[in-house]
Amino acid sequence: MIPFAFPRRLLAALSLAVLGGVAQAADITIGYQTGIDPTKVPQADGAYEKAIGQPLDWRRFNSGPEVLTAIASGDVQIGNLGSSPLAAAASRGLPLVAFIVSAQIHSAEALVVRTGSGIDKPEDLRGKTLATPFVSTSHYSLLGALKHWGIAPGQVKVVNLNPAEIAAAWKRGDIDGAFVWSPALGEIQKTGKVLTDAAEVGQWGAPTFEVWVARKDFAEQHPEVVAQFAKVSLQAFADYNANPSAWGEGSENAAKIARLTGSDVKDVPALLAGSAFPEAAAQKPLLDGETARDIAATAAFLKEQGKVDSVRDDYSAYVSSRFLPR
Repeated sequence: MIPFAFPRRLLAALSLAVLGGVAQAADITIGYQTGIDPTKVPQADGAYEKAIGQPLDWRRFNSGPEVLTAIASGDVQIGNLGSSPLAAAASRGLPLVAFIVSAQIHSAEALVVRTGSGIDKPEDLRGKTLATPFVSTSHYSLLGALKHWGIAPGQVKVVNLNPAEIAAAWKRGDIDGAFVWSPALGEIQKTGKVLTDAAEVGQWGAPTFEVWVARKDFAEQHPEVVAQFAKVSLQAFADYNANPSAWGEGSENAAKIARLTGSDVKDVPALLAGSAFPEAAAQKPLLDGETARDIAATAAFLKEQGKVDSVRDDYSAYVSSRFLPR
């Protein structure tokens, strides 16, 4: 628990200094995860603080649902999460807005089965124990894969573990497989094989992506903070897309990402290549319609699987292109 929470929130409501053209907000907390993406470099370099003009409190979370809990409580103002937790949160009316698509997930999330588990093909999954963080993009991909393969939920035991717990359970031999992201993905691949990944499941009709979201009240009070955050992120995407070799195994960029995420630096280049990072020109069509439609489709699937109670007619209120660089 953060001490002196009430005075801090009171100051956040009353304080509105201006620094460098950006409305300065008290105590901005950013919730990030361990997924491998280019924004980890400006995070390590302090570029977000420089652009926004004040210190930022970066907090690491294990999964999207954890980020959402912190956003709902008011402890986090800006957070990174996947399309599945976003769909669940929007369906429940959590006041947030997605302001950039931070990654279109391909091989960066995968279903790996343990060597010696007796799983050589999808039908061998019946009766086995698989782990994934519930209501995450990996969980959504796993459910989509099982549906595609015609494997009923009751035929596989699916347990809820965060990435660190998955790596530990894997070493103990408690699970036969896992659908997860880095750094756990890189670890379990050393003694397992990929049965499918998010790219293939996406082709089967269940695509996944990640977004940066902000609390709606924060975005309305401090739009320039959100806009500057988006600008720095999009510049990182452009830098990576223009020269991926500058993010290779021996690069300082890869080292910075490894330090922030706990991944093996040798795994970073391949994990970066496992997602697509849309630049500014690609963001507007995504945020002006495509993302809302994808969230609706994800929510409908989650309802079918009993993970959400209801689905909205329209999810466009939870996505906005207004914070993109003009």
